[in-house]
Amino acid sequence: MADILIETERFLIRPLVAEDAAGIFELDSNPHVHTYLGKKPIKTLAEAENVIRLIQKQYEDLGIGRWAIIEKSTGNFVGWTGFKYIIETTNGRVNYYDLGYRLIERYWGKGIATETAKACLKYAFEGLELDKVYGICDVDNTGSRNILEKCGLKLITRLNYDGVPHFWFKISNLDYQKLSATN
Repeated sequence: MADILIETERFLIRPLVAEDAAGIFELDSNPHVHTYLGKKPIKTLAEAENVIRLIQKQYEDLGIGRWAIIEKSTGNFVGWTGFKYIIETTNGRVNYYDLGYRLIERYWGKGIATETAKACLKYAFEGLELDKVYGICDVDNTGSRNILEKCGLKLITRLNYDGVPHFWFKISNLDYQKLSATN
């Protein structure tokens, strides 16, 4: 098993490995999961394997990428969380860290995305000493917006992303430190 990066009360967060392909397939083949993601679910296990290879290439090339969420009590793959280093321009920004999360549908509504995203932010600001982290979500995805806000990200603006209205969020290391001091 890959090295654990982060541990929460209920979950282990670690790099994705080839053995996660069935979990990635369950996650990304579900049309409900893709409601706010362009509605393009994958159709084969080979596509899931390719997703993992692409993320592993990000680890290699950029030093970071999305990480697997593993349930401690069962060892089950729950989804992914963490950061993607974005090298394309989005909303006038380039070379920034994007916080993301995606869960298998049966794990929705259990606080998992918030718990693991908060742990990732702690790692980003206390471990990696990042200056800022951004987040983006479809304006109709109230669940994702709530997660970003619970994690302390502040809504900056609204933008069109791939022709779809999205919200753009940000949290700085300083804001994270202030937030951590009050909790």
